[in-house]
Formats: sequence, structure tokens, C-alpha cells
Amino acid sequence: MRFGIVILPDQRWSEAARRWRLAEEYGFDHAWTYDHLGWRDLVDGPWFDAVPTLTAAAMVTERIRLGTYVATPNFRHPVRFARETTTLDDISGGRLLLGLGAGGIGFDSAVLGGDELSPRARVDRFAEFLELFDTILRSPSTTWSGSYFAAVDARSTPGPVQQPRPPFVVAANGPRALRLAARYGDGWVTTGPQAETTKQWWYEVTEIRDRFEAALAAAGRAPETVDRYLNLDSAPVFSMSSVDAFQEAVGRAAELGFTDVITHWPRQSSWYAGEEKVLEEVAAGLPRLRTTI
Repeated sequence: MRFGIVILPDQRWSEAARRWRLAEEYGFDHAWTYDHLGWRDLVDGPWFDAVPTLTAAAMVTERIRLGTYVATPNFRHPVRFARETTTLDDISGGRLLLGLGAGGIGFDSAVLGGDELSPRARVDRFAEFLELFDTILRSPSTTWSGSYFAAVDARSTPGPVQQPRPPFVVAANGPRALRLAARYGDGWVTTGPQAETTKQWWYEVTEIRDRFEAALAAAGRAPETVDRYLNLDSAPVFSMSSVDAFQEAVGRAAELGFTDVITHWPRQSSWYAGEEKVLEEVAAGLPRLRTTI
């Protein structure tokens, strides 16, 4: 089992740098930040962009992998994002993970003034995004045309440090998105469902897991070739509410075959409210969890 943590980009770097350094010192395997222009009711507070944040994080860490959680076509174009990806992978020395998703409704989809897309159209757009993004990162020059995106002689020189490209960790819950994850993903990440009880959440996570395994089989891919990430904090109980809550959630994730779990850095209020003391205690227990799970 590998352990990841999300650090929301809601602090000035003079304060946030400490968290990224500590994430590595605490022994987390990967650290992520939200790739949004604004997020839920935090949209009126401080918020910073994911790409510069991860660039800065790469400069204050040495080992930990760094990822977008998750980049979407809501405001990312594959041509531009491929350049940013190549740069981030270079600066981090090949530590970049690309969390990618279809994008939802809300601030990110409205702030640029475009029409709101239906769920079907968002997945259609995501399929194009993945195909073009993957092609650009793998090819020296790409010309491509689709319904949502186009590229004319898009260059990727010198290419990413990680070849043929940094790992895609594709977010998916629904049937079509799961098929895309099975096709393009080096990893798959799920938030599970919206559920009122922990029991119901784990039950539906299991069902989503089963559907992903079916999608892998249909794509002709062996299950062990794709890493499986679970966002623990979409459950009704915040995983950092206590050491016991975290350890119990990790154990259940391992039983379901997840290779990686993702928690969130505790915040003072609102989303993921908790105490950093709990995070410190959880981090102290990570070596033991690795040997017992």
C-alpha cells in the first residue's frame, strides 16, 4: 500500500511550502493539489493555481511524487497542458503524476463563460482530451482535429523525463469513464459515491471496483498492470478525524485491492476540518502500516 495526501492550494507559498516539505518528511509516497480555478464554497477565499504550486513543491522536495488532482478539460487544453506537463516532469526529475478527470459543473465550468455541458458531453470531451493529450506527449509533432480540441503541428520536444509520458491516473466512477480509465490509465482513482453512511459508501466503492475490473478485462489489460487509488475522504467520515479512522479505512481499501490511498491535509475549518496533530500521529504509524497491510 502506498499513501498519498492532498494539500489544497489555499495558502500563500510562504506558508504552504512547510506542508509540502513535511509531506515528504512524514513518508507519504505522493502529494497532490486540486487543479481548479476555484472550488466550492472556498471560491471566495485564497486560491492558487496547481501548476506553479507543483513546480514550487518540486523545488522543496526530492523524493515524493507530485500530482494534479485532477486536471480536466474545463479549462485545460491538451496542447498547452502538454507543455506544462513536460516542464513539471523535468523540474521534478520525473516525479510527476497526472491525475485527469472529465470535470464537473460549477465554478470551473462557468467562469470562462461557456455553455454548461451535459454529463454525456463532458465524457465525450474528456475522451478527446485524453486521446490528444496522450498523442502529443508521445509524439514529436501532432496535428489533430476533433469536436472539442484541435492541434496543428504541436511540438513536444524534448519530451518528458518519464517515457513515454508521465503516468495518467484517470478519475472514473461511471461506465464510460471507467472504460477510458481502463484504456488510458496507468492508474485509476475513484472518489466512490455520495453516501449518507459509511457502510453504504464502502458497499458502492466495491461495486465500482468490480465495474473497473470488468472494464480492464474488456480492454484486455491485466489487473496488476494498473494502480488503483482510493480517495478516502469522499466517505462520510474524514479519514484524518482520528488515527483509528485512518487505519480502519486503509485496511478496508487494502481488502478491496487498492494499491494507493489518498487523504487530505487537515484544515482549520470547512472542508477537511481537523487537527494537524492527528496527521502527525498517522504519519508516525505509516511504517508499521506498510508492513502489516
